[in-house]
Amino acid sequence: MPDRNAPGTTAPERLRIVIAEDHYLVREGTRRLLEDTGEVDVVAAVGTAGELLDAVERFRLDAVIADIRMPPDHHTEGITAAHSIRARHPDTGVVVLSQHANEQYAFALFQRGTDGLAYLLKERIGELDQLLRALREVAAGRSVVDPRIVEVLVGSHIRTTDSPLAQLTRRELDVLRQMAQGMNNRTIAESLSLSESTIEKHVNSTFAKLCLAEESQLHRRVTAVLTYLRHGPTGPA
Repeated sequence: MPDRNAPGTTAPERLRIVIAEDHYLVREGTRRLLEDTGEVDVVAAVGTAGELLDAVERFRLDAVIADIRMPPDHHTEGITAAHSIRARHPDTGVVVLSQHANEQYAFALFQRGTDGLAYLLKERIGELDQLLRALREVAAGRSVVDPRIVEVLVGSHIRTTDSPLAQLTRRELDVLRQMAQGMNNRTIAESLSLSESTIEKHVNSTFAKLCLAEESQLHRRVTAVLTYLRHGPTGPA
């Protein structure tokens, strides 16, 4: 899929999306907010995971927004749907919304890879710039993790002596947090008032310490956060 955010391009194309949310007011409010930006066409707004999967089959989509809990069981239907969509329609990105910064949900969502997936808190619905950025990132096959979730993930294991994080310097941890938020090296450099070459050295050092393989299909800038968690005491077996 072409990168809609490539340098030198004109105004981005309107994204074709589906919203899956069982609360009517939240669903329709999200639809109105996104459509009013002029950057998104909401081709369907549905209330269940089954309806979401049906809509993905019927329409050509760039991305979907899915609540993590939907009928019939209000458990993790959004995550299950996300995995199905990514497997059957790899050009369709998925933004999963949750009310809670829950690391186990992050494990579950990213356990099969990170490409084309985002995990955001529901409060981001009101922060249109962040929500639109996440939609464009997943539509381009990249990944986004909500900054607050990153803090939970990092904080829950930062003091674990057998965690790979114990090998990272404080500056590498700073860079890691911002990598996981989807920032590129130049943006991180500006944020931390460092040179881009210095950030590149920290990034490469972090990848080496976390033993991340050179796999082009994985978005390592998010995988850098998620991979080490598999070694933590509360990570999945």
